[in-house]
Amino acid sequence: MVADGWDATRAWVEKGLTEAEHIEDAVRLRGGWTSEMRRLDVCGPAGRRALVLRSFVKPFFVRHAEGLLNREAAVLRLLGGTDVPAAALVAVDATAQYCDHPSLLMSLLPGTVRLSDKGADRRAELLARQLLRIHQVSVTAETRPRAYQAWTSSERVSLPEDTERPELWQWAVDVIRREPPAHRACFLHRDFHPGNVLFTGDGDGLRVSGVVDWVETSWGPADLDVAHCSTALALLHGVSAGMRFADLYVAAGGTLAEDSASHLYWRLLDALAFAPEAEKVAVPWREVGRADLTPTLLTRRLEEYLQALFARCA
Repeated sequence: MVADGWDATRAWVEKGLTEAEHIEDAVRLRGGWTSEMRRLDVCGPAGRRALVLRSFVKPFFVRHAEGLLNREAAVLRLLGGTDVPAAALVAVDATAQYCDHPSLLMSLLPGTVRLSDKGADRRAELLARQLLRIHQVSVTAETRPRAYQAWTSSERVSLPEDTERPELWQWAVDVIRREPPAHRACFLHRDFHPGNVLFTGDGDGLRVSGVVDWVETSWGPADLDVAHCSTALALLHGVSAGMRFADLYVAAGGTLAEDSASHLYWRLLDALAFAPEAEKVAVPWREVGRADLTPTLLTRRLEEYLQALFARCA
């Protein structure tokens, strides 16, 4: 079942199909937070195929949809000539000129999101290799994405009310109060984490089959993408998983900040954006089966992750 209010969007999609094709079914996809996602099953004389429709329906994202969706469309065009497994752009209506809501239509990638603890170590190795390939995407002055934007600041961090270690949180906030460190910039996904990566196969046949959600693609330090995935892994699988990811990225051939103070800055800048209970990401994670990720557990893991970062980098 899909939400009401997409008749105009459906008409827009079908107008772009080949003459004899039609939408046979539309299925709501789980796991998204910023947008409503549907798989559209298309049928025609040549057989069946599937497309994915992203629509922004929440007021905040509707207001910013023009920039977000046009940026994603541009990135999908760019990645079409690379080995990064991204969807192919079909059409975009970023201002809802024809659709009920701002929307982007793209091809369906194979594979599934896998968030279970079982097999997490092997998936992390593949995530690190895939992230490095993303960072190696070559761009021109015309195709370079916008400069990264921080998702929190020392003034905006929300701290847990019942923490027994307020000094730890304040220490972390003080670290990101400084100016951003000098860095070598590269092409960033900017929201790279296990919830945005698809896998196929198992065991020795496990492969990354797709990377999705390119609306935040940016230009900035590799440390920031590594930090974001590290925080997510710490929340999903425990602190050790989050601490290990940077090592996996370097082992794959990636380069991070040479001095620990700069690396700590980027790690904390990302981690503190999840405070106090990481509910923003927990909702879609629970939708795809991780019911164990309660606010209490996630707050504890985030706090332990901060402590581990200081133990290693400070």
